[in-house]
Amino acid sequence: MIIGVPKEIKTHEYRVGMTPSGVEELKRDGHRILIEKSAGAGSGFSDGEYIKAGAEIVDIEKLFKESELVVKVKEPLPSEYDLLQNGQAIFTYLHLAPNPELTGVLLEKKMIAIGYETLEKDGTLPLLAPMSEIAGRMAPIMASYYLQRIKGGSGILPSGAVGVLPARILILGAGVVGTNAARTSLGLGMRVSVINRGIERLQYLDELFDGKIDTFTSVYSNIRMELSKADVVIGAVLVPGAKTPVLVTEEMLGCMKKGSVIVDVSVDQGGCIETSRPTTHDNPVYEVNGIIHYTVANMPAAYPRTSTIALTNRTLQYIETLCSMGIEKAIREDSELKSALNLYNGIVMHKGLAESMGMTRGRI
Repeated sequence: MIIGVPKEIKTHEYRVGMTPSGVEELKRDGHRILIEKSAGAGSGFSDGEYIKAGAEIVDIEKLFKESELVVKVKEPLPSEYDLLQNGQAIFTYLHLAPNPELTGVLLEKKMIAIGYETLEKDGTLPLLAPMSEIAGRMAPIMASYYLQRIKGGSGILPSGAVGVLPARILILGAGVVGTNAARTSLGLGMRVSVINRGIERLQYLDELFDGKIDTFTSVYSNIRMELSKADVVIGAVLVPGAKTPVLVTEEMLGCMKKGSVIVDVSVDQGGCIETSRPTTHDNPVYEVNGIIHYTVANMPAAYPRTSTIALTNRTLQYIETLCSMGIEKAIREDSELKSALNLYNGIVMHKGLAESMGMTRGRI
């Protein structure tokens, strides 16, 4: 099979869809791998390393024209739409629910769109997990930075000081992002509250952190009460493939303390804060009603070496399956890849995406 790995063009996106070691593995199985020039440079992988592993360094037009399977990190951007080939397969983070424009392009071109973020295995999301782990650990650090008065924050030191209480952090969601955000927050010395819909996950976190966090069920009164106390709010809600439900409305920001910081990690699926909108690493924050919003849609790109290796450690086995079985057979017979299928031949295949788009779900 011919696999293409283009350079990511999203603002300050330095990750890459395949490492030289991944190229070497696929090359040994007889596949042809096309890498765009400098695709891995942001993650510390040179063109020479890819060539040594057996890849061909090509321009972007040749890569998209010849590739049967395109492997990326982020969703295609408008400047890439014309490069996409009819019937081509793409394997990447798609996050289509809040992006009807891209969804329409992929449907029109009848592409086979396979999303990392919707691939399920034994009730887990193994390709979303490594980036969720990194984003979750980053979130309290980013929030701590913007709590500085010189950055517009309230001026509260996250850890507090002798005779001074530490900052309070509210985490909405107790999945991978929420768990890792709680871990880092405790390490920073913050007082941690977690709100989640399911009680079982709250019980797990209570045991994991030896009762050092406060846990609440996800009802309006609890959210509003904890918002009024919080210096930091982390949005960590996920509904696989679907648009994220809004838990904090613009009106609810009025009960928060001025200079508080929101980090909405779920912004790439629409966000769980009504006032969230995607930002970039070169302009990451904005203010609404005195509340700082950090809503970068590709947070792990700030640490691309770690993120690329963590991601490709997980994705390579699925790329190998797609190549060895063939794409058509793999999406029909491999249950994990089938769960990741978002679009096929002009039809929406994922239940959550279909519901978000108000469209009929197809089957293969």
